Amino acid sequence: MPTLSDEKLALGSSADIVVLRQAVRAAAVEMRLSLVDQTKIVTAASELARNALNYGGGGTCRIESLLETGRRGLRLTFEDQGPGIPDIERALKDGFTTGNGLGLGLGGARRLSSEFAIESRPGEGTKVTIARWTS
Repeated sequence: MPTLSDEKLALGSSADIVVLRQAVRAAAVEMRLSLVDQTKIVTAASELARNALNYGGGGTCRIESLLETGRRGLRLTFEDQGPGIPDIERALKDGFTTGNGLGLGLGGARRLSSEFAIESRPGEGTKVTIARWTS
């Protein structure tokens, strides 16, 4: 699967989340995703970036524009070196939070994505990969 572009952004402050949202929106427009798909991937990116910042102590997001037979898409990979998630299944349930949020971030990001994968080890950090594809 050819990667048309690949960019990595740091997530160390709330201002970085604004920059990330703008970069994801620009990549989604460039890949000609529909307005609905643009909104979904930008919203999911915002939730995952906030999680990396608030719970992982910051991290990175890799934005990849992809071309596959018959479809175009974006893949976002969020990584942090935070405390990790001891119970991923529980963390994916709506309403579960270890902070002051609504507990909709991970589950919401999963629902907004065409593809969703999460890896986490307590004490080592978390990696979340999402993708949104055109049809």
